[in-house]
Amino acid sequence: MLKFIKNFRKDENGAVTVDWVVLTAAVVALGAAGYNSISSGTSALSGTTQTFIEGKNPNGGT
Repeated sequence: MLKFIKNFRKDENGAVTVDWVVLTAAVVALGAAGYNSISSGTSALSGTTQTFIEGKNPNGGT
C-alpha cells in the first residue's frame, strides 16, 4: 500500500488533465463575460436607435 501511494504521488498524468480542465473553464468564463458585455452594449444601442427613429416623421419633417 505504501508503494502504491508513492507511485501515485510521482505520477503526473492526472495533473495534465486538471490543467486542461482549469484552462477550459477559464476560456468559457471569459467567453461568457464577453458575451454579457456585448449583449448589454447592443441592447442600449438598439434602444437609442429606436428612440431616434420614433421621433422622425416619415414624410421628411421632424
